[in-house]
Amino acid sequence: MKSKRIHTTISIALLFLVIYLGVFLTPVYASSDSPATEFTVGVPVDRCPMFYIDKDNGKIAGIGVDLMESAAKEAGFNVAFKAISKSNLKEALDSTEYDLVMPFGSAVSSASGQATIVSDNLIQTPFTLVTTDKHSISDINTIRVGMLKSQGGVAETVKQLYPGITINLYNSMADCIKALRNEEVDALLHNSYAWSYVLQKPSYNDLKVQPSAMFSMDFRAGTLETPEGKKRIELLNEGIAAIPETKKQAIALDYTTRDLYVYTFEDYLYQYKYFLIIGTILFAALVIMIVLRQKAYFEEQKEKMRIMEDIDPLTGVLSHNGFRKKVEELLTNNPDTPYTISYNNIKDFKFINDSFGWKAGDELLKFWTERSLEVLTDKEAIGRYDGDHFVILRCIGGNEQILQDEKYILTPVRNYFSDRGKDFVVRLCSGIYVLMPEDYKDINVDKMLDYARIAERKVRESKKEGFEFYNPKQWDMGRKSAGIASHLPAAIESGEIQVWYQPQVNYKTGMITGAEALCRWKSKKDGNISPGEFIPVLEDAGLIYDLDCHVWDTVCKDLKRWNDQGRQLCVSVNLSRLDIVKNPDVAYHFNTLKEFYNLLPGQLRIEITESAYVENSDTIIKTTTKLREAGFEVEMDDFGSGYSSLNMLKEVILDRIKLDLRFITGSGDQKMGRTILSYMVQMIHAIGTSIIAEGVETLEQADFLGSLGCEEMQGYYFYKPMPVDEFEELTAYPTKK
Repeated sequence: MKSKRIHTTISIALLFLVIYLGVFLTPVYASSDSPATEFTVGVPVDRCPMFYIDKDNGKIAGIGVDLMESAAKEAGFNVAFKAISKSNLKEALDSTEYDLVMPFGSAVSSASGQATIVSDNLIQTPFTLVTTDKHSISDINTIRVGMLKSQGGVAETVKQLYPGITINLYNSMADCIKALRNEEVDALLHNSYAWSYVLQKPSYNDLKVQPSAMFSMDFRAGTLETPEGKKRIELLNEGIAAIPETKKQAIALDYTTRDLYVYTFEDYLYQYKYFLIIGTILFAALVIMIVLRQKAYFEEQKEKMRIMEDIDPLTGVLSHNGFRKKVEELLTNNPDTPYTISYNNIKDFKFINDSFGWKAGDELLKFWTERSLEVLTDKEAIGRYDGDHFVILRCIGGNEQILQDEKYILTPVRNYFSDRGKDFVVRLCSGIYVLMPEDYKDINVDKMLDYARIAERKVRESKKEGFEFYNPKQWDMGRKSAGIASHLPAAIESGEIQVWYQPQVNYKTGMITGAEALCRWKSKKDGNISPGEFIPVLEDAGLIYDLDCHVWDTVCKDLKRWNDQGRQLCVSVNLSRLDIVKNPDVAYHFNTLKEFYNLLPGQLRIEITESAYVENSDTIIKTTTKLREAGFEVEMDDFGSGYSSLNMLKEVILDRIKLDLRFITGSGDQKMGRTILSYMVQMIHAIGTSIIAEGVETLEQADFLGSLGCEEMQGYYFYKPMPVDEFEELTAYPTKK
């Protein structure tokens, strides 16, 4: 053991002695005053550790670089290394980019056939074969060998040494390895120094170096055999001769013991593939376990949600969804049982909550369901639709059932608060639909409930209580109303909604003084829809503002077009109470339209109905004031149709009043009506407001109004509402009466 330690110590000491002798005892030449000559040396950079690119500084490094730099230093010239861009060393010899090219084993002809000259040997490089683990070499002369294309010169030398060998050249070492594994070649040939680097790649662990070297080759620099080339080689040989052999070995030892190989991501994957596979399997198992647990949890929650969806948490009866399922089940199992389905509502339930508290309201709902469950059978069902609305599926019974329901359910519910000392009677509204034979074949619970709701709404809107049976006519009306409301945007987009104009005339001159914009709906599906039908529907649906905005914008476009044609006209448009509720700053909207289309304020007259002033007077008066401040003329439409017209005249300043002619067109004493109308005209003139009469249908009416001093009129006697193209044709001739 002791002798082994002594042997190791001596070996290390000898190594340091070799390095010391090579580095510090090298002869030093004095530099001349003239700048040193610099040679450009072309080298391949795919042969680590002989030649490679240092990743830290990007410069070419390697055993060959250090040897050449040592020789240059000894000979007194400088070298600059440049990566060869040619496909092989023989082509590089013909290039003027390089003064010297290396490495060569011996002199070879250049690619163009020129003679070359090489330097003395820098170092002896052993070349060895590499095979796969399962392959062995028996006779070198008969094998197929793979080499790099850049080693074309070496390949020629090998061919001379072993004439029977077959050599295949490849672009890269990766291509060489691939060819070896695919058995395109039997072995790969490279110098031992390069193999010490290449075989550090983990995925090449199936390759092995053959134990004996195939041959050794000189490591020389070369150039074309020219006078200049000979001088370079002579100078280089001086430096090579001055390099001690110990230094050469020290340089080779330094690079072969360096950890030059840098692991790539692919290398790490290969080296730790089993850990990665096991880790991936464990991770996948963990993910699967988590997913399965989550799935089980979600299924459990889903079941809880299903129960919650089917049962109303407050009353304990079925929810809307649960009621639907139960009805489908009962109708399927009892196809011969006659049923009714009812939709029930507590009137003024909000008042109950506000007056007696939410708890009292909830107790009322629970009381109702408790009493109902006492009389319902297994063939019947009750559900809470929403809020204070309950739906009930009931077998059709006779008078006895009606009396039972009245006694045990309806009367106790009505008297719920009075029985508890409060002066309040609960009022109930119910809509009942009797199931038809087709309802059992194609079960649609929501449709049946819609029928019952229509009947309930009829009771509620009549401001009464009690029950009403569904009428198919109500359903048709409800369906059509829903279709109107839902189709409005598409109707506007497609042009089904049109703006028509009814001319306004000066009775004395017969000249057209303006027009009122009216809306017409020509449905592709339902034909002409009357304004009396679609306007109330849109008002109920909260869509009348959308329609009116479309009308206002269309009118402004038409006015702009007529202005551009030199025809300045005035048009009255309707502004409803609901428009102002939807947009309290509607005056700003009109002003924006006026400025955008460059209109005069007087061209757009704003009509507001008399009833709007009465129902929401403060808001309407403020809007009227803003409109007049912006320069618009404001008219009160349907004046005389309500009960507060006269009172409103002192509250708001108007530009024009539209007279309602019901005093002389409706029932009652016509003479009395004419008298009232004449005094109304006198009064309007007296307060300095202009006047126009609408709805003039006969010559007699026109003459009478004219005799009262009402000159502007509008009605079927003069013109019916007409499409825009007819109105444009009519107004193109200003003298036409």
